[in-house]
Amino acid sequence: QVQLVESGGGLVQAGGSLRLSCAASGSISRIIYMGWYRQAPGKERELVAGITSAGITNYADSVKGRFTISRDNAKNTVYLQKNSLNPEDTAVYCCSINTVSGRNYWGQGTQVTVSS
Repeated sequence: QVQLVESGGGLVQAGGSLRLSCAASGSISRIIYMGWYRQAPGKERELVAGITSAGITNYADSVKGRFTISRDNAKNTVYLQKNSLNPEDTAVYCCSINTVSGRNYWGQGTQVTVSS
C-alpha cells in the first residue's frame, strides 16, 4: 500500500512563507514525476509545480519566482517552498506522484490559508 503524507500547511499572513513536504511510503516503483496541486474554493484543481526524477521543474505562471519545488529521491519526498504568499494562494494543496510502472498516487491534502 502506498501512502503520501503532506505536512507544513497552516495559516500565514500575506507576504509570509511556508514549506510543504510530502513523503511517499510503501511499495513504490521508481518515481518519475512528483507534483504539487492546489484547489481553492469554487475553483478547479490546478498544477502548481512539478519535478522529474532528473530535477527538471515546471511551474504555474502564478507562482513563478515565488515558489520552489525540490525533491529528495532517496527519501521519496517532495518539498514546496512558498514565499511572498498572497490571499490568492489560499487552497488545499495536494501532492501527487507518477511511477515508472504507470501508477498515480495522491495525498489527502493540506490546507494553506493566507490572511490579508
